[in-house]
Amino acid sequence: MGYLTLPGNPPLTVKLRRSARARRMTLRISSLDATVTLTVPDIVRDTEAQAFARDKEAWLRRHLDAQGAPVQVALGQTLPIEGVLHEIVAGQGRSVIRRNGKIHVPTKDDRVAARLQGFLKTEARARLAEASDLYAARLGRSYNRITLRDTRSRWGSCSSRGALMYSWRLIMAPRDVLDYVVAHEVAHLEQMNHSSAFWQTVERIYGDYSAPRRWLRQDGMELHRIRFD
Repeated sequence: MGYLTLPGNPPLTVKLRRSARARRMTLRISSLDATVTLTVPDIVRDTEAQAFARDKEAWLRRHLDAQGAPVQVALGQTLPIEGVLHEIVAGQGRSVIRRNGKIHVPTKDDRVAARLQGFLKTEARARLAEASDLYAARLGRSYNRITLRDTRSRWGSCSSRGALMYSWRLIMAPRDVLDYVVAHEVAHLEQMNHSSAFWQTVERIYGDYSAPRRWLRQDGMELHRIRFD
């Protein structure tokens, strides 16, 4: 997969994807992270693809502006942790420290994002394991293992073998949202479906889940706009 760049303020990066099955050129903007992908037939030359993207530039910028641009993690920016915004500041020593509404990162500018991502993953594993233990105990079932991923299409999953998977980005969501997602996936240990019995199980071990479920639908995608690259 290659890339095209449309100059401007700011420049637009377009992923160029060639496909033997494609019959025409198509543009897609990811609703999760605002990535722009141009899919073209194999026979299309790069110059033709560039011209097509340039012709659609106004459309791209209009939709990207409406969707919201990615937010790059850096010193001076804010980062949500458990739903609370923290200012990212330079720190001392060797550890990332969260204190009094600030998160102190002891590293050079080009390593801030990587250090924070590692810190969030560690925090996420601890919180998700704690919540999984809690709701599994309430359900009276046990799970097999927990894995963390940066999933774009789902916040969690539960396999038929009791393996739980979660997006580590949940650590940036409010605490009740993370707890709801865990209760949702743990409930699948008993009900591998989304029947009325499943939702009754979620409510039994979690309580009223309407507010966190609504938050995920309305605001959850904002967490995917936060970039650590």
